[in-house]
Amino acid sequence: MSFENVSPRGGKIERDSFGAAWLDWGGAGEPLVLLHPNGFCAGIYDPLARRLAGRYRVVGIDLRGHGASEDVVAPEILGNDDMALDALAVINHLGFEQFALVGVSSGGAVGAEIAAVAPGRVAALVLCEAIAIDARSSEIEHFVSSEDDHPLAVGARRRRDVWDDRATVLASFGSRAPLDQLDSAALAGYVRWGFRDRSDGRIELSCRPETEALVFGNSGRHGPVESFEALRRVAVDGRVPAAVLAGSTSGLDMAWFRAQAETLGVRLQIVEGGHFFLFEDIDRGVALLEENLTALEAVGSQARGLGGDR
Repeated sequence: MSFENVSPRGGKIERDSFGAAWLDWGGAGEPLVLLHPNGFCAGIYDPLARRLAGRYRVVGIDLRGHGASEDVVAPEILGNDDMALDALAVINHLGFEQFALVGVSSGGAVGAEIAAVAPGRVAALVLCEAIAIDARSSEIEHFVSSEDDHPLAVGARRRRDVWDDRATVLASFGSRAPLDQLDSAALAGYVRWGFRDRSDGRIELSCRPETEALVFGNSGRHGPVESFEALRRVAVDGRVPAAVLAGSTSGLDMAWFRAQAETLGVRLQIVEGGHFFLFEDIDRGVALLEENLTALEAVGSQARGLGGDR
């Protein structure tokens, strides 16, 4: 059965008084959970998810403060650990005992947190430019500024919040870096599910600019350094087959991703493209995920065969 023409179903539950939302593309295979970058939403995965649903049961989760999930603008409850527990609540609600995880950017950091607290349930972990940073990195100060002045946070606070309609957003975003590098269907998925309708007939960002800024810049939350420590726990536990991928032209410090790969004992895979390389070419993105998930599932099956419950 082809799922490429099937729109996802939305759902929402409450965890710890916060609404956690998701998109479900269906599929009859093993569960695959997709985690989006900061400022985006699960909808950015739409063209990838439609293709992958022929092989997996595909669900994308709107992280706390994003998409259709609850608005949050308090830094102390915008940590990657809180987002991971929200995601696990959704996963539990959907009845997934074991599942594969794919996380891009901050979504990868949340994936690391999930794998650390539920290692026996994560069948595969694919990290695409995950913002999980070894505290020894020379660039770490950019993500732990006590002044909340990370350049990306400054930019997020300046982001235009209210627009006339989605067509205007598509035209604007599609002409400006880095979103002009996205496949048009991925950008359309973000614009469709990453904005909400207002009572005055206009639309607004579902992820509040302040929310995006706080995730980028606030040192008072559970952030990139803590998520790297979560990866260390994943490595020590040894039950989660993992892959680490980075874009060749992303502009981020490649040492971050080398450290992740070294910690997990895997080879760093360099993919042509920028920070959002997974969404730049859908055919390539699907191939990358299928190749890595198949390989990791084989590793996991072999480990279980050799070590029982390990």
